[in-house]
Amino acid sequence: MSETGGEGWGQSGNPTSVFAYEGHQGPEEGGMKNEGEMQKGEEEGQGKEEDEDYDSPPERQIVVGICSMMKKSKSKPMTQIMERLCKFEYITVVIFPEEVILNEPVDKWPLCDCLVSFHSKGFPLDKAVEYANLRNPLLINDLNMQYYIQDRREVYRILQEEGIDLPRYAVLTRDPDRPEECNLVEGEDHVEVNGEVFPKPFVEKPVCAEDHNVYIYYPTSAGGGSQRLFRKIGSRSSVYSPESCVRKTGSYIYEEFMPTDGTDVKVYTVGPDYAHAEARKSPALDGKVERDSEGKEIRYPVMLTAMEKLVARKVCLAFKQTVCGFDLLRANGHSFVCDVNGFSFVKNSMKYYDDCAKVLGNMVMRELAPQFHIPWSIPMEAEDIPIVPTTSGTMMELRCVIAIIRHGDRTPKQKMKMEVRHPLFFELFEKYGGYKSGKLKLKKPKQLQEVLDIARLLLAELGQHTDCEIEEKKGKLEQLKTVLEMYGHFSGINRKVQLTYLPNGQPKASSEEEEGPKEGPSLLLVLKWGGELTPAGRVQAEELGRAFRCMYPGGQGDYAGFPGCGLLRLHSTYRHDLKIYASDEGRVQMTAAAFAKGLLALEGELTPILVQMVKSANMNGMLDSDSESLTDCQQRVKARLHEIMQKDQDFTEADYQKLAPTGSPSLVNSMKIIGNPVRTCDQVYALIQRLTSQIRKRLEDPKSADLQLYHSETLELMLQRWSKLERDFRNKSGRYDISKIPDIYDCVKYDTQHNATLGLEDTLELFRLSRALADIVIPQEYGINKPEKMDIAQAYCLPLMKKIQLDLQRTHEDEAVNKLHPLYSRGVMSPGRHVRTRLYFTSESHVHSLLSIFRYGGLLDEVKDQQWKQAMDYLSAVSELNYMTQIVIMLYEDNNKDPGSEERFHVELHFSPGVKSCEDEENVPLGFGFRPASAEVCGVSVLEDLSQDEPDRALPLSELISIRRSPMIRNRKTGSMEVLDQGHVSYCVPCPKLRSLCSGLFSASVLGVSSSAPNLRDYVRTHHRKPPLSPGLPFGDAVKRFSVSFARHPTNGFEGCSMVPSIYPLETLHNSLSLKQVDEFLNALPRSTVSAVIVKWKRLEATTSQPRVGRPHKLTERNPLLLKCLKPSSVAPLTTEFQTASGSNVSTITVRRELHEMGFYGLA
Repeated sequence: MSETGGEGWGQSGNPTSVFAYEGHQGPEEGGMKNEGEMQKGEEEGQGKEEDEDYDSPPERQIVVGICSMMKKSKSKPMTQIMERLCKFEYITVVIFPEEVILNEPVDKWPLCDCLVSFHSKGFPLDKAVEYANLRNPLLINDLNMQYYIQDRREVYRILQEEGIDLPRYAVLTRDPDRPEECNLVEGEDHVEVNGEVFPKPFVEKPVCAEDHNVYIYYPTSAGGGSQRLFRKIGSRSSVYSPESCVRKTGSYIYEEFMPTDGTDVKVYTVGPDYAHAEARKSPALDGKVERDSEGKEIRYPVMLTAMEKLVARKVCLAFKQTVCGFDLLRANGHSFVCDVNGFSFVKNSMKYYDDCAKVLGNMVMRELAPQFHIPWSIPMEAEDIPIVPTTSGTMMELRCVIAIIRHGDRTPKQKMKMEVRHPLFFELFEKYGGYKSGKLKLKKPKQLQEVLDIARLLLAELGQHTDCEIEEKKGKLEQLKTVLEMYGHFSGINRKVQLTYLPNGQPKASSEEEEGPKEGPSLLLVLKWGGELTPAGRVQAEELGRAFRCMYPGGQGDYAGFPGCGLLRLHSTYRHDLKIYASDEGRVQMTAAAFAKGLLALEGELTPILVQMVKSANMNGMLDSDSESLTDCQQRVKARLHEIMQKDQDFTEADYQKLAPTGSPSLVNSMKIIGNPVRTCDQVYALIQRLTSQIRKRLEDPKSADLQLYHSETLELMLQRWSKLERDFRNKSGRYDISKIPDIYDCVKYDTQHNATLGLEDTLELFRLSRALADIVIPQEYGINKPEKMDIAQAYCLPLMKKIQLDLQRTHEDEAVNKLHPLYSRGVMSPGRHVRTRLYFTSESHVHSLLSIFRYGGLLDEVKDQQWKQAMDYLSAVSELNYMTQIVIMLYEDNNKDPGSEERFHVELHFSPGVKSCEDEENVPLGFGFRPASAEVCGVSVLEDLSQDEPDRALPLSELISIRRSPMIRNRKTGSMEVLDQGHVSYCVPCPKLRSLCSGLFSASVLGVSSSAPNLRDYVRTHHRKPPLSPGLPFGDAVKRFSVSFARHPTNGFEGCSMVPSIYPLETLHNSLSLKQVDEFLNALPRSTVSAVIVKWKRLEATTSQPRVGRPHKLTERNPLLLKCLKPSSVAPLTTEFQTASGSNVSTITVRRELHEMGFYGLA
């Protein structure tokens, strides 16, 4: 007995189609037709079938046969599409039973005019080809090409022949008959396949397309190991493995890894002119499959660019697969095909089902209707009109969030110099090409291992021969060996060795060197270690990322009512254009990865997140500090700073004018604490001596000799870093090296926070004094007066400022963005809307410089703008830009304003000085809150009566959050939850963890004012439970000036329960800037482009290519780092290159004049 999909009637009143699942040979049974007569067909069909001999239809039916495994034939997409196909009046669908396909000869298979057949596991493709040759039906998908689709080598060959972009790849074939095709050389951080080198990260794919065990190998600089992808099992699609070596059996394709920001795009064609695309979270990111309430993998339809549509057409035609799925990687502004899957349907999209049936039905009718003399013509339909989302009321849409963030808590940075002369060091220098430039940097594990081997060998020789002529001192070799042996392995991101060739040896320059220089050439070995992100730093970054979600408008559906729900919904529905950039320092990159993990609620290790989500900006200097490219201004400033700090007398009024001409309260307070700088340095030096003495005594005590300190440090290593500071801080003449003050403060801050259990005496006094010194030295190294601050700041971060300008200007969407398709999106109210987020992670130098530009670059006039005056007073009171310092820029759009109006776009500037320090409780500067003029006075608090909804969870009166009221007028912004009266406001918050989360990011001045905060009253009434938050949030109560929480990381296995200081909440510096104001401010920053480029060439004999930053402005307003490797040997080529790179129409006369002004004469 056949199982039918339903029976219906055509316009002639006769049954016209079949939808059978088994045991069916032709169109004897009725099938489903137009919906208006379906019910009638169901009621009358059986009676007609049993009792009446009805006439055959006047026109012959076209039979479409479905020949596949039953699991595929009965799948929901196939059922939905075939039901719709049956609604074509002249089409009948017949599904071949699986037992017939597997067990019967092909001449016994059902007859059909059109065959839909495709390979899957267990399907006899050979028999299907034999059937097609026997019956010669119209093939929807070519069968012979399906053999090629099963071999990734053939797939890539066909793609290459068609001119379709694909990742760079090489094939490793392990075949005894073809040994020449198996040439694999594996290195520490790369593989070489048949002469083609693939640095990590790279992808390793089995050549058999049915094998889904694809591995991605990560570089040691990112933590090493590999991500192992497999066919989905439950909620997992990949798992991280520490194994870094490639597989040694089987044949594979090795290909370049493409950074896609954690998103894959799957494209589904139905003929060459139709393509549907869906985006999903990349399985390589954290391996967790995102599923909806029905257990289906969450995917969202996205728009294809014109070029991608052409690629879809090419794939469809090249593989002769009408219905075809393939994978697209969007990376670096291009789209690459990385896999072709053959026959594949979209799941859970009614619109796609309609479209697919329509396209297939029209295709079948177009090909077969003429030969069967069926009267039919293709219906003409109007082209779909894209939906344009609009906003209602006066709501301002968040369009862009830009954040510049300093890295998290790190270990103290340390450095050791020694002059070496042993032949083994010279051999190593020559082996890695050191003589080419005279300098060599060794960071790779293999290289560091060679240095360690030399150190061990020399120490062994020293032990055997006390009168050995080896030049290296035993103490420094011991330190070299100890540092390189730390952690038991080389990660490549926390230690490096630099060698510099000294043709005449090194003259005595510091207390570290020997009494007299030796004759002949030598090498200066500089060992750098430390400075790596601590477990506390990871927690800080991850939890700040989690709290950062609250910056975004609230979500709907599954996300409604949860803190940070808006960001997660935006990102999951591919309306969030997120890019994360980091400098090339390991601590900065790991901070960015941990932040991304918290921001996007990812799971697992940081390595896959780092490789896929974080872009390194080291190629253009945007986030990295290049000391060679700086002006001489900073050197002059440092010299002047040293001169002032070497005076053995109390600071005079003239010193205050010299050292703090801006009148910064934080500087003035520090100078008052110090009094006499030399006497204070004497005190610091004495305290360091006392500290090293205490550590030595601990080492002599057998009970504490093997004591393990924070982050695997030993007492011996702790002693070494303090002893080194003791040696270096004061030279033999008694003068102090002021440049060591930041290092001293760095070390004592680290030990005060992480090693307080040692109970060392006087550490707090050392912290207090060294901090006072550091509060002068560190910020003033970036300029003492305003012109110096601006000069140094521009040298550091002008490329970053111009990139920020580009981010703000580009409110329209890039084609490369994953744009949600409006016609296929369900439950998304504004599918065309995007929020652009750009996160820049960098070091202290860039944060100082960027803040200097905003403060001293003339953005606003303090005299005319009271809010800016208050913001500048607040910044002047901030003494330290600590770890996780944030500068946040938010761009809003008011769609009700005229597009050309200055009021259309609204910019806000926010700031947080980062992590709270040990002594901040009493002296914290008070800001004016987060978005302090963003809500007008209203009558009733949204949160005020939450205790009535949940009396058992209300906090006692003593724990109510007291809110300072800003004296400014407040204008309501959509979604505000603030309540103000003439006094000040109290909120009763039912969940301490929620309060901690929100207050960690936003100032307590106006907690809840953010339009992004969820409606907690609705949440509590609906759910009657606390919102789910992760344990161990490091953000304390914002009212307390210092709080410490104990955080244990849930997945990464952070050792112990480290104290993690909370982070200062964001304070609004200004909230009523126009985009035009900001744009004009950024335009006014750069000096003449030609002039600046020539300056850099004069210093470095080369310039670095920088990304274009939007539409070109006048020459005097262009970015000085845009040109590409200009060397002014001749004016004409220089002018041409400049015009090409900048888009500016500059004459040779202008260039020549600039060259003359900079001292270049006689150029042709």
